[in-house]
Amino acid sequence: MLKLSLSFFAGTIVFITGCQALAQTAPLILTSPNQQLVVHFGVKPAKDATSEDGRLVYSLAFRGKPVLDDSGLALELDDQTPLGARVHIVNSDAGHGVDDYALSNAKVSKVHDAYNSLSVHVQEDGDQHRGMTVEARAYNDGIAFRYLLPAQDSIKDLHLRQEDTEFRLSTDATNWALALPNYRSSYESEYVQLPTSALSNQGGISSHFLIGLPLLMHEPGAAWLGLMEADLEDNSAMYVTNPSGNWAGHWFVSRLSPRFDNPDMAVEGTLPHHSAWRVLMVADDPGRLVESTLAYDLNPANRLANTSWIHPGKASWNWWVGDVGKDGKTGYTTENMKYYVDFAAESGFPYMMLDAGWSTRDILKLNGKVDVPELVRYAATKNVKVWIWLYYESVMQQMKEAFPLYEKWGVAGVKIDFINRDDQQGIQFYYDVAREAAAHHLMVDFHGTHTPWGIERTYPNVLSYEGVLGMENNKVGRRDSPVDRSVFPFTRLIAGPMDYTPGGFGNATEDGFVPRDVNPMVMGTRAQQLALYVIYQTPFQMVSDSPQAYAGQPAFQFIKDVPVSWDATRVLDGRPGEFVTIARQHGDEWYLGSMTNWTPRTLQVPLSFLGSGAYTAEIYEDAADAATEPKHVTIRKQSVRSGETLTLLLAPGGGCAIRFIPGKAR
Repeated sequence: MLKLSLSFFAGTIVFITGCQALAQTAPLILTSPNQQLVVHFGVKPAKDATSEDGRLVYSLAFRGKPVLDDSGLALELDDQTPLGARVHIVNSDAGHGVDDYALSNAKVSKVHDAYNSLSVHVQEDGDQHRGMTVEARAYNDGIAFRYLLPAQDSIKDLHLRQEDTEFRLSTDATNWALALPNYRSSYESEYVQLPTSALSNQGGISSHFLIGLPLLMHEPGAAWLGLMEADLEDNSAMYVTNPSGNWAGHWFVSRLSPRFDNPDMAVEGTLPHHSAWRVLMVADDPGRLVESTLAYDLNPANRLANTSWIHPGKASWNWWVGDVGKDGKTGYTTENMKYYVDFAAESGFPYMMLDAGWSTRDILKLNGKVDVPELVRYAATKNVKVWIWLYYESVMQQMKEAFPLYEKWGVAGVKIDFINRDDQQGIQFYYDVAREAAAHHLMVDFHGTHTPWGIERTYPNVLSYEGVLGMENNKVGRRDSPVDRSVFPFTRLIAGPMDYTPGGFGNATEDGFVPRDVNPMVMGTRAQQLALYVIYQTPFQMVSDSPQAYAGQPAFQFIKDVPVSWDATRVLDGRPGEFVTIARQHGDEWYLGSMTNWTPRTLQVPLSFLGSGAYTAEIYEDAADAATEPKHVTIRKQSVRSGETLTLLLAPGGGCAIRFIPGKAR
């Protein structure tokens, strides 16, 4: 038997021969720094085993309760037996560390996360002796692991067909699952609440749900779980499906997005290679998942030497309201777009977002409708900068010519839409865009996109992503209801910033809502729209409605005041699909957003997150008649202190937004 020491980044496997069998047969244990999470790694011998080789598995417990039963770990390389199906553990390395870094324009400004680590080195018997390592970390709020394939004689090049990572839940969980039609989508769908067993093949009939990440799971009495991934560079995205084929099956297995040029393969390349991190956030309350920074911990540090040009901010926006001008008429013209620039300047917003229509598929040329250089010049006289919309395929073909041109024009950022892919080459597109955009001082907002995975730590010029149902659905008739909105904080938002485009002032009851393209309505109350600016974190935030909609409306003041980047985030209470209350800190001030589904609620909110001394609370809440008149907002002020409790009265589809301003004497 051989003892194997893997030197991954050296690009070789070093074999050290021992005089006796040194394969590790006892389970390897990895615990979180607070000892509440315990991961076991081991090998389960096959029934027909003639050697010590068996299936590599891991399991997870939280606070002494099982969360994941023995779950397989394997890679399908070429047409061979999956690597991990018949292996033995030959060595392991334990360690620990602390992720300590600053974040720009995020839900927190400083991160200090301790972890313990374990690298499990495995090898096959037989002629090839293929080897790999599973590198794992346990934080206090979750675990993460990835596969490492070092250079070795038995694997000349990387041809990864599939990854067989299992998540065998110890009980049939409740899931909030993003069911997608295929591997080419905008991730714009509802999160459907179903038990794990309901997502399996039913009655022996071949079928499955393809589930995008993040996936929220609740094992009653055990844990809340958030499954996602981090650091996707050189890889394709992971989905999961329940392949159990029966009503009692409650487990998931990974599915990698296939390459466009070779659909039989997911990842191709050279060795050494590492997979993306598989991240499983674990907590006793879903709010802790929202607060977690694991996705950032597991991504490479900032690669930009100079970030002084990157600034978060709110933007006026022409598309959602149908390009309505000051005369009430619609028109996609330079003059109409200057109207939105004027509105941004008057409101104190640093940006105007110019949406689709200014070019053809050739994004180096104007089509005669809006003169972008002229609009940028005009905006500069008003201290406003312009973002422009781009179609993904055009960017893929022309970014090296287009981005220098936009820098010359003075454009601040690019919104890239309809990406609709997350295969290996698609994922590489995100990194290419981020790098090339940064070289030309352009910020980026990805739309029609895979959910975030922490790339914004590596490239801070990536400010936001869509990849979720947004208020655009109010234009086309697809539902955008307070029920869906109260699910997103615990699902899509745990992955990263979310460009949901809030701020609609055409508020309507559920029965009174009518979809329309110009001056669209939104379901729910105006106070809820204000609250979304706190609940939905993104450093590039749309102010979606028309300037006319905000004129003379006192509630608009909150939108002008609320920041878009935060020093701290506290989820005070909530349940997916029901309600949520989140407080966020910006400097000395705190902001609070609370929202409910169609059920009216009375919430008691402790103010323990506040610092010492008195604060003035500027409260924007549902008026007494907001259940029938959802545009009505009551605005009031009161003095509050930490240790006190505020009572919030939320109407059906309602909300509350609060700004806490510290007193002069602290």
